[in-house]
Amino acid sequence: MKFAIRVIKNQFHPLKVSDNANIKDGQYILVRTDKGEEVHRAFIVNSSIQKIWEKNQPEPFSVVRIMTPDDMETYKEQQELEIQAFYKCREFAKNRKLVMKFTKAKYTFDRKKITFYYTAPERVDFRELLKDLTREFKKVRIDLRHIGVRDETSILQGQGICGENYCCCRFLKKFEAVNTKLAKDQGIPITPGKITGGCGRLLCCLNYEYKNYIDAAKSLPPVGSGVMTPDGIGKVFMVNFLKKSVDVKLEDGKIKEYEKRDIEMIDGEVNIDIDISNNLNYQEDENIDIKSLEDDKNSTTGNI
Repeated sequence: MKFAIRVIKNQFHPLKVSDNANIKDGQYILVRTDKGEEVHRAFIVNSSIQKIWEKNQPEPFSVVRIMTPDDMETYKEQQELEIQAFYKCREFAKNRKLVMKFTKAKYTFDRKKITFYYTAPERVDFRELLKDLTREFKKVRIDLRHIGVRDETSILQGQGICGENYCCCRFLKKFEAVNTKLAKDQGIPITPGKITGGCGRLLCCLNYEYKNYIDAAKSLPPVGSGVMTPDGIGKVFMVNFLKKSVDVKLEDGKIKEYEKRDIEMIDGEVNIDIDISNNLNYQEDENIDIKSLEDDKNSTTGNI
C-alpha cells in the first residue's frame, strides 16, 4: 500500500514509509520536504496512479513521524502564529508603501523558517521590508515569495460558477494560455461574471471543451449565412452548438429554431437584416478591458 501527500499548488509526492509505520488514510504526519519539516495529511494512492508513477515518479518525501496529540497542539499554535505573522508582514509593507498583496504566511514545523507568499503588479524592492521582518522574527529564516494571481487562487481555494472547487485547487498544475476568442467561439457572453474566475483572469475551463465546439461549428452554418428552411428563406441569427441547431430569422421577422437536417445553405446574399447585438450568445460589454482579462503576464510564476 502506497501513501502520498499533496503540497501547495497540487503537487503530489509519494512517501517513504518504513515497514513498521502504521499510517492511515487521512492521518496527519510530519514530512521532510524541500522547504523543511511540514505537516500534511497522508492519503492512499490508488493503483492507477501507482502505475503512472512507475514511469515518472515525483520526488518521494520522508516521513518523520505520525503526529502525536502534543504535535497537533503545536501545529494548532503554529497556525495561529502564521495568521499573526501574516498581518504583521502586511503592516510592515504598508508602512513602507510597498505595492504587495499578501496571500499566506507558512512556518515550517520547527519554526526555523517562515515563507510569505505575495502578489504584485511589478517587481518590488523589499530589502527594507526584509530588515523589518528580520528584526521582528528573530532567529527565523525569512522567505518572501512572489507568486501570480492564478497561483494565489490555487492557494486560497474557493468555488467556481459551476459549483465545484476551482480546478487549480483540485487537479490543475499547469496553467494554459486563455483568451476571449475561446469564449466568443463557444457563444459565451463577454461579461466578467461569466468568463472569469476568482483570480480575475479568464476561466481555465474555457480550454476544456473548445475542440468540441469547433467540431460542432464545422457542421453548422455560421451566424449571418443564408439558409433555406421549411418555412422559407432566412438568415442564421444564433448557433446552438450543444443542441446542434440554429436560430433563423425569417423574411417575416420571426425567429425560429431548426435542426441541421431541416435546413440547407444558400449561395449568395439574403436580404434580411439581423442585429446580433441582441443575441445573448454574442453580447459584449463595451466597458470591459479585454486586455486585463487576457493578461497572463505574471499570472503564474511557478515560484510556490
